[in-house]
Amino acid sequence: MKMNESNVDRIIRVIIGAALLVLGWGEFVGGTLGLVFKILGFLPLLTGLVGFCPVYALFKTRTNRA
Repeated sequence: MKMNESNVDRIIRVIIGAALLVLGWGEFVGGTLGLVFKILGFLPLLTGLVGFCPVYALFKTRTNRA
C-alpha cells in the first residue's frame, strides 16, 4: 500500500474523524446519529493516520505528488 493522500488531506481526515468520535462518544449527539458518528468517525481517522484511502485506490486517484 503506497500512500495516496497528501499531508493536508491527512490532517483534514484526522480532524474530521476525531470530531465525529468526540461527538458520538462524548454523548453530544445521541440516538441513532450518535451511533453513526461513533462508527463513521473511525474511517477518516484511520485513513488519515495510515495515509492510504481505498476509495482513492479504486478510482486510481491520489492527492499527493509522490
